[in-house]
Amino acid sequence: MGYAEVKEAMAGQCMATMSVAVLEQVADYFKVLSEVSRLQVLCALKDGPKNVSEIMAATGLGQANVSKHLKILTQAGMVQRQPQGVQVYYRISDPIILPMCELVCQGLQNRLQAQLQTFEGENKGALQFR
Repeated sequence: MGYAEVKEAMAGQCMATMSVAVLEQVADYFKVLSEVSRLQVLCALKDGPKNVSEIMAATGLGQANVSKHLKILTQAGMVQRQPQGVQVYYRISDPIILPMCELVCQGLQNRLQAQLQTFEGENKGALQFR
């Protein structure tokens, strides 16, 4: 199932009503984002297009590693190659990537804050008895 077919199949649907084939595509999308190095590459591209050397400098990753992850991100349609003379620049092409990552980060931050408050509340009484 290609991108156009998935987009058409998902139009107006929530996850509860999607077919297994579409949910498999959703799972594949998230699999691409499940690698820390790929997230580093996306973070490096958040302010605009960069070439491999610039991405390497921003992430600390090696050339082979950056190239491998850029290939995967490009194949997934998340990043786009832009040749400019002898250089190739990469940019984020999927407009939902950064807002989605920010949403996930905010959710994690909220959850960790709630856990910390729970932990502090549970231990407040224990510390008073010492």
